[in-house]
Amino acid sequence: MSEHYHDAGDLHFLKEMGKLAPADFKAWLGLNNIVGSENGKIPKKYRELIAIAVACTTQCPYCIAVHSKAAKAAGATREEITESAFVAAALRAGGAATHGAMALKFFDEE
Repeated sequence: MSEHYHDAGDLHFLKEMGKLAPADFKAWLGLNNIVGSENGKIPKKYRELIAIAVACTTQCPYCIAVHSKAAKAAGATREEITESAFVAAALRAGGAATHGAMALKFFDEE
């Protein structure tokens, strides 16, 4: 048993997953490659900053690591990385507040 929930050594299971469900794995990999694409209208640096914000909300340490390094390579600054994290935090907090409003709605239902 691993000492940590997130163990980078577990990433070797991705190769096995690719063999166990090749079509699904290929589809996922295709989606994953959208972030680093140079073909879209959004420049790579901003794609990576968006990916960091999303990774902060999904709390995937591997995505945070990969996209932080890719953002740096694409010219992002430490300040932009930090702002991306705070944008994610603001939206996550907003989601909690609006779900709180839903809780009141359901509370008031008869």
